[in-house]
Amino acid sequence: MTQHAQQRDRFARTIQTALSDFLTAENLSGPGSPPDTLVSAMRHGCLNGGKRLRPLLVMQTAEIFGLEEARTLNAALSVEIVHCYSLIHDDLPAMDDDALRRGLPTVHTKFDEATAILAGDALLAHAFGLLGNPDCHPKAEIRTALVLELSFGAGAGGMAGGQSRDLEGETTGFSVREISEMQAMKTGALIRAAVRMGAILGGAGPDQLKALTTYGEAAGLAFQLADDILDLTASTKQMGKATRKDATRSKPTLVSRIGLEAAERHLGDTIHHAVSALAMFGPEADGLRATARYFAERES
Repeated sequence: MTQHAQQRDRFARTIQTALSDFLTAENLSGPGSPPDTLVSAMRHGCLNGGKRLRPLLVMQTAEIFGLEEARTLNAALSVEIVHCYSLIHDDLPAMDDDALRRGLPTVHTKFDEATAILAGDALLAHAFGLLGNPDCHPKAEIRTALVLELSFGAGAGGMAGGQSRDLEGETTGFSVREISEMQAMKTGALIRAAVRMGAILGGAGPDQLKALTTYGEAAGLAFQLADDILDLTASTKQMGKATRKDATRSKPTLVSRIGLEAAERHLGDTIHHAVSALAMFGPEADGLRATARYFAERES
């Protein structure tokens, strides 16, 4: 196992443990106590596996500036919780209508649609609570910057807007440029936010933040492109969810427009662009470089 694979696995275990510790009735309580079924649904949607790549990007970016993982944990958890909420909602019958996620029943399948919607709603709310907590960072202006960054990445101009565009594209069709824009929002925006949040925590200067933003945008496009390729080339067992659904539903993807071979070449070029964006950094950014390459090499 490579050093990066070991780090990736270690961070994934850290996030899994932290998520399990956080998603309890005690921590999720407010004016009242949360219903047991809702808590169970939230836990099912977050603790059923996953590579934890978005929190990994938060931690690896902050690592460039010498921050240990304990000082990045709240921000890393918030990004992963937003990602998990989005998967719960994406799997709903009104969206992608999936019965499997990571090889297990999706939340609406295991519980019901209303519970799945509410579980996603609650997760989104608590993600921002993690960023507002003084444990996230002692400076209020940094916490505010993190809240803004995540809201931009998850909102109408980011992930949610990208999903809306994706649904529109099933009926209207998209050009190659429009597909790239949609995917930069649907998938890329949260990956971009994860990198920028790590940079904000680390106190990145303007030039550093610009370079890391370029990396995050390229890495986000590469991740989605690899996902589209795997939808055609991987099995349901490999992916832990149904495959070849993009073609069945006439979903607009770059693979469907330019073909598999061209898409694979474009993926290689995009990874090169991501890694090149880190030229101003030394070995301290090797984790980010390795993660970008992993996006292209992954088999699930």
